[in-house]
Amino acid sequence: MAKRIKYNLEFPIRCSPNILFEFLSTPSGLGEWFAESVKQKDNVFVFHWKGSDEIAEMIAAEENEYVVFKWDWMDENEYFEFRVEKSPITNETILTITDFADSKELKDQEQLWQAQIQELMHRLGS
Repeated sequence: MAKRIKYNLEFPIRCSPNILFEFLSTPSGLGEWFAESVKQKDNVFVFHWKGSDEIAEMIAAEENEYVVFKWDWMDENEYFEFRVEKSPITNETILTITDFADSKELKDQEQLWQAQIQELMHRLGS
């Protein structure tokens, strides 16, 4: 099996960190842009897309700073993270996504995130 690569993507988002964090960490927020619907029980989130469900556990979170999820099919050292920061220079809110992908699928994964974040920005009016 090919080794999966860790990668980061950064997006400037025009909204406050606390509003952005709601869209990244709650079922209602994630259901606005990331999946068709999201359900949560304790730290387990069920993401629903066109007839299929994916399960992820929220393994870490710090309000208005970051949230880390792990898909139930991921290797033990893999995760995906949403990190929210304020640029000290521009005062912009920056969303950094960390994820893992097979080297052959890296470009596709990046394009998928780009499309997802465009939807997020649309929902935020950003």
